[in-house]
Amino acid sequence: MRKDLHSQSPESFRDSISTVDAEGKRVWLYPKKPSGRYYNARKWVAYILIAFFFVGPFIKINGQPFFMMNILERQFVIFGRLFVPQDFFVFVLIMIALIIFIVLFTVVYGRVWCGWTCPQTVFMEMVFRRIEYWIEGDANQKRKLDQAPWTQEKILKKGTKHTIFVIFSLAIANMVLGYIVGGDALVNMITSKPAENWPVFLAHIAFAGIFYFVFARFREQACTQVCPYGRLQGVFLDKDSIVISYDHVRGEPRGKLKKKKASSGCGGCGSSSAAVKPIVGRAKKPKVNPSPLPEIKKPDVEEVKAPVSEEKETVRKMTLEDVNPTVSTDQPLGDCIDCKLCVHVCPTGIDIRNGTQLECVNCTACIDACDEVMDKIDKPRGLIRFASANDIEKGKPFKFTARIKAYTAVLLILVGAISLALVKRGEVEVTVLRAPGMLYQKAENGDIRNLYTIQLVNKSNNSFDDLDVLLVDPEGKITIAGGDMQLKEGAHLDGAFFIDIAPENLDGMKNKITIKIMNGEEELDELTTNFLGPIKK
Repeated sequence: MRKDLHSQSPESFRDSISTVDAEGKRVWLYPKKPSGRYYNARKWVAYILIAFFFVGPFIKINGQPFFMMNILERQFVIFGRLFVPQDFFVFVLIMIALIIFIVLFTVVYGRVWCGWTCPQTVFMEMVFRRIEYWIEGDANQKRKLDQAPWTQEKILKKGTKHTIFVIFSLAIANMVLGYIVGGDALVNMITSKPAENWPVFLAHIAFAGIFYFVFARFREQACTQVCPYGRLQGVFLDKDSIVISYDHVRGEPRGKLKKKKASSGCGGCGSSSAAVKPIVGRAKKPKVNPSPLPEIKKPDVEEVKAPVSEEKETVRKMTLEDVNPTVSTDQPLGDCIDCKLCVHVCPTGIDIRNGTQLECVNCTACIDACDEVMDKIDKPRGLIRFASANDIEKGKPFKFTARIKAYTAVLLILVGAISLALVKRGEVEVTVLRAPGMLYQKAENGDIRNLYTIQLVNKSNNSFDDLDVLLVDPEGKITIAGGDMQLKEGAHLDGAFFIDIAPENLDGMKNKITIKIMNGEEELDELTTNFLGPIKK
C-alpha cells in the first residue's frame, strides 16, 4: 500500500464526491482566494482567451469570419475558410484529430486543458469567482454572509453580485450567438428591436439563463458530475502521466509543526522522545467545597504530577498519536504540516494528498498554497507539484511510452489526411452526371446527343458570374440549358447541358470524355465522365 494512504486516518480518506454529503445533499464550497506564480500565469492566459472570445466573431479573413458554426444555414467557417455540407468529411476529420490531440495531451500532461483553457474554468474562476471575492470577500467572509440573516448590507451585496452576473451572462450569450450567425448579423440583431426577430431574442435569453445558472449556482458540479472528461482519467492516465501530485515520500507522515522540541522529552511523563512536547499548565490552589463532586477520569488522558521547586504543575502527555493514531512517536515527521490550505483553496473541494481524483482540474491552486507554506517554514518548494507517480515513488523521469507513441502516430496520420484534403479542396466543387434513365439521342445533323446534370458548390468568398462548360476531348459541342450560369458566394447551383459528338469520334457504347468548368478565362475544374453512344458494328 502507498505510504501516504497507509498513514491516513479513516476520516481523511474518502470514497465519495467531495461536493455531496452522505445524504446526497449538495455541499456548498467556499474556496479560499488563491495567489501565487501559477495563479498569476493563469490570469494572463485567461485574459488572452477572454479577449479573443469577445472579439472573435468580428475577426475576418478574406471577408469570412475567423470562426463560425452556422448550423441553421449549414455554413461552417474555420480559420476563414468556408466549409459546406459537402465538406463534412473534412470537418469530421478535424474534430477527430482535435479529440485525439486532447487525449494525447491528457496522457502526457493530465488535465491541463481543464484548469487553464476550458471555458467553464476560465469564466468561473477568473470572472465570476473574482467578482464574488471583490463584493463578498474571501471564503470566511462569504460563509458568514451566507449564514447571516437578511440585512440591508446582505441584500445590497447579493443584489449587486447577481446583477453583475446577469450582465456578464448576457454578454457571453451574445458572443455565443455571434459565433453561430457571424459578427455582422450579431450587430444587426443587437441594434434592431426584439420584436423584429423573436426567435433569436428568445434564444439569446435562453443562453443567458443557462450561463447564469451554471456560473451562479451549478459551478463545480459541471466539472465533477456533468463533464465526462474527468471520469475518463482512469483510462487516459498512467504512472508516467505528469499531473498535479502530492509528494507523499517527502511529505508523510504529516503532522503539526512544533515550534520547539524538548531536549529531554516530556518532563515527568517518562517519555524520552524529542518529538513529544509536554503541555504544562499552572495548577491553582484547590478551593474547599462543602460537598465535592466525585472525580471523573477520562480514559485517554493520563495525569502525572511532576514535582517542582515552588508550585505544583499539571502535565498531560501528548504524542504524535494525537495528530495521527497510526504514526509512531519514534518516526520523524515529513514536510507536510497538515495545514489543509491545499484543501481550502481547491475549487472542487478535494484533498490532493489523497492522490489523483476525478474532480481535480489541474488548476494549480494547491501548488501555490503549498509553496507559500513551504517558504514560511524554510522548506523547499514542490511538495505539491507537476510530477508523475514514477517520478515521485521511483525518481524516474518522464519517458515516451508505447501508448504515447501510438497516439502520436494516429494524430500525425490524421493531420496529414486533413492537410491533404485542404490542399486538394478547390474553390468550387463540381459534380457532373448523365441524366439517369435516358439513352442517347440523335440530333438532326446525325450527331449523338447525351443529357447531363451539373451541380456546383461555391466554397470560396468569391462570386462566379461567367461560368461555362467546355468539351476537351473528343471534339464536340456543348449546349447549356437555361442560358448563362452564375454562382454566388457560398451558394450552390443546379443546371443541365447537352453534349453532341459526331459518331466517328466515338469508340462504341461507352466512351470517356473530358470537360472543363471555366469562369471566363479561369479554369475552375477538370473532370472525366461517360458518354453513351451506339454499338459499333
